[in-house]
Amino acid sequence: MTTADQIVDEPLVVESIDQVHRFATSTKPSHPLISVIGASWHAPLEYKVPLMKRRIISHLYAVSLKRGNECGLKYGRQFYDFQEGSLLCIGPGQSVVPVTEQSDLEGEHDGWTLMFHPDLLRRTSLANRMREYTFFGYDSHEALHLSDAERTTLTHIIKTIETEYAHIDQFSEEVIVSQLQLFLNYCRRFYGRQFVTRKNSHQDVMARLEQFLGDYFTSARPAQDGLPSVAACAKAMGYSADYLSDLLRKETGKNTREHIHHCLIENAKNRLLGSAATVSEIAFALGFEHPQHFSKLFKSKTGVSPGAYRQ
Repeated sequence: MTTADQIVDEPLVVESIDQVHRFATSTKPSHPLISVIGASWHAPLEYKVPLMKRRIISHLYAVSLKRGNECGLKYGRQFYDFQEGSLLCIGPGQSVVPVTEQSDLEGEHDGWTLMFHPDLLRRTSLANRMREYTFFGYDSHEALHLSDAERTTLTHIIKTIETEYAHIDQFSEEVIVSQLQLFLNYCRRFYGRQFVTRKNSHQDVMARLEQFLGDYFTSARPAQDGLPSVAACAKAMGYSADYLSDLLRKETGKNTREHIHHCLIENAKNRLLGSAATVSEIAFALGFEHPQHFSKLFKSKTGVSPGAYRQ
């Protein structure tokens, strides 16, 4: 494991597939916008620049499947060892720090890394759908843990993509993008399965979130700090904002913001019926800068204004 003071200050910025190949392989990319590297059916990676303990900021999408602990990363706020059959998805602009010895990274492994540039999707319908694949915003400890059958399914698609970009013709781009969308849809399905299999632990998260929000709204914090944000709730639960919202949506049909609003409205109802405070005073106490914003939200959730509810 590495610590923050051991990380090299100057980040390595990765902007292209060609740059990845120049840094980590002895081959040139077959396609300028997408590539599979570090696969078990490839020659070992050959690093041309020192990567250990150096922050890497990539402008590419990256999806890595690794088996074993040959690829250690510090990603987000914590250290992460790939476990057997785990898939990690990283979106453009995110930062990672390799912390495993480089010789270990070049060892035998069973896995692959798919990297693609956002420009690959610019003129396709998939470009507008990428926001649906929220797992690119998950933290490392929220990686997807695959069964053998799931790993085989994804690896088959990866090999199909690799075959397509190795022999480019007029249909290649359409086929590659369709295979990529199929791959991402499978990832979303497999994450759905993971949410189900971890149902008990997720129920504990929901209970902790309700406790957190209840304590927050009954304290003086809203008046001081404002309404709790999705990011603040996720941090308190130990998850990324996207993962927590997806988890809650899977379990309850409501995302984090909707849970925040539900708890806020319930607290507002108690204050309206259980105190003599004015609507404006209640709005300020709940974290609103402008009482009219509170009234608008309250009416949208209950169908009546705060004043009418009190009466």
